[in-house]
Amino acid sequence: MSMLSAGLLRSLATLRWFAVAGQALAVALAVHGLGLPFAPVPLWCGVAALAVFNLWAVPRARRLAQASTREALLHLLVDVVNLTWMIAWSGGAMNPFASLFLLPLALAAVAMSWRAVAAVLLACGGGYAVSTALGQPLPHVHGVFGDTLDLHLWGMGANFVVSGAVVAWFLTRLAQTLRERELELARLREQFARREGIVALATHAAAVAHELNTPLGTLTLMIEDAIAEAPAGSERRADAELMSTLVDECRDRVRQLARPADGLPSVQSRRLCDVLDQLVERWQLLRPTVVLARSGDLPAALVVDWDAGVGHLLQALLNNAADASQSVGCAQVDLALVWNDGRLHGSVRDFGAGLELAGLGLPGRLFQSSKPDGLGLGLALSHATVERLGGTLTLDGADGGGVCVRFELPLSGAVA
Repeated sequence: MSMLSAGLLRSLATLRWFAVAGQALAVALAVHGLGLPFAPVPLWCGVAALAVFNLWAVPRARRLAQASTREALLHLLVDVVNLTWMIAWSGGAMNPFASLFLLPLALAAVAMSWRAVAAVLLACGGGYAVSTALGQPLPHVHGVFGDTLDLHLWGMGANFVVSGAVVAWFLTRLAQTLRERELELARLREQFARREGIVALATHAAAVAHELNTPLGTLTLMIEDAIAEAPAGSERRADAELMSTLVDECRDRVRQLARPADGLPSVQSRRLCDVLDQLVERWQLLRPTVVLARSGDLPAALVVDWDAGVGHLLQALLNNAADASQSVGCAQVDLALVWNDGRLHGSVRDFGAGLELAGLGLPGRLFQSSKPDGLGLGLALSHATVERLGGTLTLDGADGGGVCVRFELPLSGAVA
């Protein structure tokens, strides 16, 4: 059984309320205002029955995310039966509103399968035939407001206005829904392309990680020899020890690249303050010329299920901010981290050129960079990480210049 958007049922329910109001007004005007010889009880019963059905249909349509074709067809058939009843008791084929039988068919044709459209066509044809066979001729009334009033012509005019309004409203809603679906499809295509690119990058990174192990090992041995040969306390020895620390950091990063492939868990229970302090300390080791201004309060005893992707996210954002600030001769980066209601809220602000250049790193322009030696990976990978963790990431211009990247990540945790 094919499924349809529940928006169709909600649209039908809205139109049905207009039908109830229009039918009630028409009955009151024709029977009680103009005194036409129609039986009022069957007509008012038809109005009441449609209203009762819609009282059930409205809350159901609001609850559903999708509706079956069978249910949507049932709603249209109820409308056709009600229209047949009302037309039959108010003039039959002579009723100028008899052409309203085309409306359910038009609504079905733009939203439902051909089988359902065929069923609605048969129902509308049958309803028109029944109302024609059972309906009474529609009389003309003369002398109303001082002139001859041809009810049929007036009714045809009103019918044209009602039909045009319904078709225009429904088609406008349909066009809006189609536009929203196109935007959603475009977003999904972009997301898919981004993920494919990142998967390819991850595969390449894993291969490079294995290749880097050998030269890093050789470099470590060379640095150890240099440290052993350098006099204690000399500047040469200090430089060699700093190089050793940086090489060790590189080897740790290489091991982290291969860790998911080795089957090691990427989520571990960690104390939030400790793991963030370690991340900032390691980042400052690699970027010693950057002045990091850190703010925010975090619970000291909070233990969270720490995902390694959060660390990669923070380091990527800090690196992007440092590069942006240094591109204009500034060495400052601001980092704010706050824990609130099970979510880690953070912001990284640079003092660079602003959104015009930073926009090159947005997810919509994957792997493009405004930096001469940049790879364009920072914000693309950051966005993918936030998306995978179920968080949000926004990029705005900061007061006084620069860019502020804000993120929000859900992390399950408890106070130890």
